[in-house]
Amino acid sequence: MVSALLVVLGSLIALVVLGLVGFGVRRRLIQRPGGTFDCSARFVPPRAGQSQGKGWLYGVARYNGDRVEWFRVFSYAPRPRRWLQRDRIQVRERRHPHGEEELALLPGAVVLSCRHDGWDVELAMSEDALTGFLAWLEAAPPGQRVNVA
Repeated sequence: MVSALLVVLGSLIALVVLGLVGFGVRRRLIQRPGGTFDCSARFVPPRAGQSQGKGWLYGVARYNGDRVEWFRVFSYAPRPRRWLQRDRIQVRERRHPHGEEELALLPGAVVLSCRHDGWDVELAMSEDALTGFLAWLEAAPPGQRVNVA
């Protein structure tokens, strides 16, 4: 009885360790090509009366040519969950998190409200990542429109 319990407990611990190692390996594979930054995202803005802290997802973003690929941190998917095409991003405003958002986001994050293909998107990243993101937007090839406010 005790040995069976130890086997089950050992198996559960091994599964948890393998799961955590899987997250780490996936993140390393995402970051291998370079150009990545921590970026929380909210693809569905809160409705009136709903908490401002709801809907934020932790993620990692990666520059890939003329698009930014966004991966959820707590996922095993090898492909990005969303991507934003550079010439379709319209930056609306830049602000600091307020209220419950401060608890939902990483410390020092800046929120960038955008529109992409008719959808509202909010991205939260560090000041340094924001500077790089805005520079990437403005560095569009000649002939492409730039929508930075």
